[in-house]
Amino acid sequence: MLLRFYRLTDKLGIFILKLGSALADWLVEGSAQIVRLFGTVFGRVFGGGWRALVWLVTAIVGVIAFIGRGLRRLLGFAVPQMGRQVSRAGGAIAQRGNDAMARRVARDEIDVVLKEDPLKTQNRRLSFLVLILGVAVLGALIWATDPSRGIQAVPVVPVADNSNNPAVVIGEPTQETVQLVAPTAIPTATPLPAALSARGAIAYTARERGQTDIWAVNVGSRTPIRITNNTADERDPEWNADGTRLAYAARNNGSWDLYVYEAILGEFSQVTVDVSFQANPTWSPDSTFLAYENYQNDNLDIFALPIDGSRVPDQITNHPAPDFSPAWSPGGREIAFTSLRDGNKDIYIISLDDFELTNITNTPDIDEDHAAWSPDGRSIAYTAFEPLAATETIYLQSLDDLGRAPDLIAIGRTPTFAPDINNTSIAYAVDTRDGQRTDIFATSIGENSLPILISSVLPDSTAPSWTLQPLPAALVNAGSLPLEVDEPLFVEQTNFFDGTQFQLQSLGNVQTEQAVLSDAVDDSFNALRQAVFEQTNLDYLGALDDAFWRLERPADFGEPGRNWHRTGRAFAIRRTGLQGFPPQIEVVREDIGNQVFWRVFVRVDDDTQRGQLGEPLRDIPWDFLSTEENVDAFETGGRDRREVPNGYYVDLTILARDYGWERQPAGGDWIANQRARNFWLYINADGLDWCDAMLQLYSEGELVNYECTS
Repeated sequence: MLLRFYRLTDKLGIFILKLGSALADWLVEGSAQIVRLFGTVFGRVFGGGWRALVWLVTAIVGVIAFIGRGLRRLLGFAVPQMGRQVSRAGGAIAQRGNDAMARRVARDEIDVVLKEDPLKTQNRRLSFLVLILGVAVLGALIWATDPSRGIQAVPVVPVADNSNNPAVVIGEPTQETVQLVAPTAIPTATPLPAALSARGAIAYTARERGQTDIWAVNVGSRTPIRITNNTADERDPEWNADGTRLAYAARNNGSWDLYVYEAILGEFSQVTVDVSFQANPTWSPDSTFLAYENYQNDNLDIFALPIDGSRVPDQITNHPAPDFSPAWSPGGREIAFTSLRDGNKDIYIISLDDFELTNITNTPDIDEDHAAWSPDGRSIAYTAFEPLAATETIYLQSLDDLGRAPDLIAIGRTPTFAPDINNTSIAYAVDTRDGQRTDIFATSIGENSLPILISSVLPDSTAPSWTLQPLPAALVNAGSLPLEVDEPLFVEQTNFFDGTQFQLQSLGNVQTEQAVLSDAVDDSFNALRQAVFEQTNLDYLGALDDAFWRLERPADFGEPGRNWHRTGRAFAIRRTGLQGFPPQIEVVREDIGNQVFWRVFVRVDDDTQRGQLGEPLRDIPWDFLSTEENVDAFETGGRDRREVPNGYYVDLTILARDYGWERQPAGGDWIANQRARNFWLYINADGLDWCDAMLQLYSEGELVNYECTS
């Protein structure tokens, strides 16, 4: 009986030891998984305190691993030892039979074996360690489930109530629930970043529905306010020293003149009255003079006049090449400006004492523009366009050492300094990649500060000007002015649309082989044609190289088969416009990213106006015709013209965009393939890809050769 009981307890002990060893092996091998599991679960449940719990679980697993290693050693020693003892005891009992003395001897031997068996000692140790483990796990569970751990500090946000006492909101206030507590003192406002510490306001130019206006935004507000509102264009804003007056250029009375906006009074006054073009005003430090660009005698130069009109304007520069974009120095005795007199755009400084001229950039392969003086007058920031980078960047040139290379400040354009001698902040404009908006940023020079967003505004906004004065409260409270004519530039009448496909619509008396376009875009084209006529006094779009291509028409050599003319959403201006004396159009090359674009300017009819329409060019046009007479030009697809043509021009690229028509980049092989230049091509895709646009005119079966499916 005793032997059976011994065997039973022996087997039970072996089972417990093996089970403990297996559990230890599992814990040792799976400790990493356990830690990750606890981290995931408790991270979701208990939030930021889960790392402490993971640390505790890791410690517990380490203890269990230690126990497991002990169990393996224990099992390796105890089980063989116990087997030998059981065999010895069984043999003694078999040999002695029913002899009483033998039973006593056997019993004594068994007792000795049981008393000396080390398994009992190991089991006792195991029980003690299991008890410790249980207590530790229980403590961890109690700590982790403590509800007080979920309470975290929340920000106290002041809100206004109907009384004179402030109230505070616990956490983030919402429209649904707001918890008010006892009145408390209003905390101090969060300081602005260093780049915005000057505060004040920034004015800039924005274009909307074919109308260019002056806008402004308080630094730290991000809520732009329209200051001017006229169907004619207003642009080039410039604050005076104390921020009470804003000079700008406008075409309110038929020609470009200078105006001043009195910010506090909310009044406007006209400074110049002349049929010639005047723009880009800049204030003298004492706010008594304005310097500006003026187109006189077929030449664009810098002039200055007293703001009170006490005498006629003084001509500051006089050169056959265009001089423009003036900026008056803080010291009052110098003016920086942009000039094309050396064959490309460079920044120059002219002294008002002896009219000595200094080229501070002198970079034949880089165009610079939009100079801005630092408040201490010791450096100038400007916009540079580097062909290799194919982007606009802002540099800062020290005037103390012109031999020193300029410092790169930011990616962007049209910089303006905060007019504070103790501040080194610059604001500038950056166009987003998708062209849907322009961001106005600020950054501090020499502090390795990140750009700070001031405001996101309408696309293609430009020319920011910074004043330390915030906008008048009356202007801010009144809010932004609505457009004077709150109507779209055109309405697309889709009279021939069956719900799936459009029909083709005639363009009337337009001269081209197929004078039709899709009913989805014909009204926008007709509206654009009328706008070009009104601004140039020429029916320039009355004759086209191409409009619609029928499906069966083969593409010309070097042209893509998936040509947008087949969609009825494209037109091509006359390529022959580049010929003549003077040519009817001028084309300016623009490298954007890794693509080449062309900006097209249409020459205004000089016989009917002098300054009322268009404006002079500030860019050197590209000469495609030079490839026929110059080897170097042939290898580069053309070259810059040797001089800027005189006369007035309208930017067809901007005007077409107002009506939904976008220019297209040149093909990758445009240098060798003339048909890939694409300066003539405008498309109104309206967000469609080529196949989607084709499916608005044709069925899938008709487009089987183009692999277009809906």
